[in-house]
Amino acid sequence: MGNNLKTAFLLTLMTVFVVMIGQALGGRNGAIMALVLAGAMNFFSYFYSDKIAIFSAGAQPVSREELPRVYQIVERLTAKANLPMPKIFVIPTQSPNAFATGRNPEHASVAVTAGILDLLTDDELEGVLAHELGHVRNRDILISSIAATFAGAVTILARMAGYAAIFGGGGRDRDRDGGPLAAIAMMILAPIAALLIQMAVSRSREYQADATGAHFTGNPAALASALRKIESYASRIPMQVSPSQAHMYIIQPLIGGISFGSLFSTHPPTAERIARLMGMRAGGY
Repeated sequence: MGNNLKTAFLLTLMTVFVVMIGQALGGRNGAIMALVLAGAMNFFSYFYSDKIAIFSAGAQPVSREELPRVYQIVERLTAKANLPMPKIFVIPTQSPNAFATGRNPEHASVAVTAGILDLLTDDELEGVLAHELGHVRNRDILISSIAATFAGAVTILARMAGYAAIFGGGGRDRDRDGGPLAAIAMMILAPIAALLIQMAVSRSREYQADATGAHFTGNPAALASALRKIESYASRIPMQVSPSQAHMYIIQPLIGGISFGSLFSTHPPTAERIARLMGMRAGGY
């Protein structure tokens, strides 16, 4: 029920933000149009946000014959965790990373990069895949996918509002609601708000998925080792990832060679994640 409430809250918040942008862009009429748009966005993000994430990552489906190593690990883990077998995808990049998406365990997908397959040992790869299945088991992949869709949509709508304010379209409603300045302010503030929501959604769920994955494998040290390796390589090899999708990955990817630092990171510090995992090991796991 907790994640169901979070999902409902996120969809509501998305609706409010879209209506606010519509208000800034076109006054009352803009708000009404934005409310209709928000309803369509909520439907679309619930049923299709996973497909957006897979498409945005450039991930390609792979069969068991093409990638037996991953299939064997995932089949073993899903049997242990009593989960359905997810769809498996590979992202053609040498930057090591992985993510899970889908609205529920019956419609889940797991994507890994070519780089992570080259980098990790079997035990470390099992730890990463167990982490991603932890997201599936904890039912937070829908929240993550909706957050990605929401952040991208808010950013686009906010830019539209700013451009409309700059390049024309006066209107009495807009003048009464603050005119172009309100739209430009929304253009700046809405993406920041979307980022803050991504951060709130992502940070706690990464700790939970780490713990769940370590329980699945009984080997938290392997996941800790994988996180250490992935961060080291991912911080040097950029990925073609939309910023609105970055929170979905096991380690925040380096996007276009740019790192925004820990203040705007959608992930908790990797060192803290490793310390928690090693604490599980010290506790007898």
